[in-house]
Amino acid sequence: MNQPKPFDCEYSPQFAELLGKLGISLAVSTYQAGKVIVVSSVNNDRLIQLPRTFPGAMGMAAFEGKLAVANTNEVVLLRNEPSLAAGYPTKPGIYDSIYLPRASFYTGNLALHDMEFVNGKLLAVNTQFSSVSEIKSESNFVSVWQPPFISDLQPEDRCHLNGMAVAGGQIKYLTALGQGDQPHQWRESKMNGGVLMEYPSGKIILDNLSMPHSPRVYDDELYLLNSAQGELIKVDPRHKSYEVIVSLGGFARGMARYGDYLFIGVSKLRHNSPVFADLPIAKTSFAGVIAVYLPIKLSLGL
Repeated sequence: MNQPKPFDCEYSPQFAELLGKLGISLAVSTYQAGKVIVVSSVNNDRLIQLPRTFPGAMGMAAFEGKLAVANTNEVVLLRNEPSLAAGYPTKPGIYDSIYLPRASFYTGNLALHDMEFVNGKLLAVNTQFSSVSEIKSESNFVSVWQPPFISDLQPEDRCHLNGMAVAGGQIKYLTALGQGDQPHQWRESKMNGGVLMEYPSGKIILDNLSMPHSPRVYDDELYLLNSAQGELIKVDPRHKSYEVIVSLGGFARGMARYGDYLFIGVSKLRHNSPVFADLPIAKTSFAGVIAVYLPIKLSLGL
């Protein structure tokens, strides 16, 4: 009897062709499976997957050959060593990059979401402590910012702070699922309690969002994922308004750009979870990556 594959995927033919033409691979973290999966194109017509184990993998950050991966209790820092890739013993001449672990920072369970390298510092959205924190060797974390409505640092996931937009070497915007100051208070209004905040003032730019994630600034335009509605939206901070760019058809979280394309992660929601089971979008949830071509809003799927 054939054993089931640990990971399998279906994809549109154009998706493999797109990755090949762009000359890129995608790194996708999956918390439930505890993996980081690198997806690459072969001959522009098929995809291959390379999974590696990172227990409870969540936030990732990449910058100048460095890759940071947040796990359940630590952040692992890897560095690309391309000179070693070509001679990889079991598959010589196959790889052009190889990321090797160089340091590990013990953090404890912080549920780290968005992470970025900012001016030589590794900053992470510390969801458990409702703050933005610096990850460094001297301590588990150093808090550098918290929303104005958070009264003190406690491991209580009060507002589910999760998203961080960085541009021009500084934080610009953050997202949270609520404005509560009590343990897990965001769950009381998860469908319409989400907020987009300005940094560092914490001023609310948008409210009544549906579990927003992944704010990003691209070409001076602000985008984010209105996750529980399955929407990619573009925000006008000046007028505190937004427009829906495309409906993604699933619970979207995690977004990165390459050229004119946005690559957006979509999560399959756990139906046995009290957080997600009653969301309307949970009925049609799936796991994958969608590529959105911004100039004409065309989407392709994995």
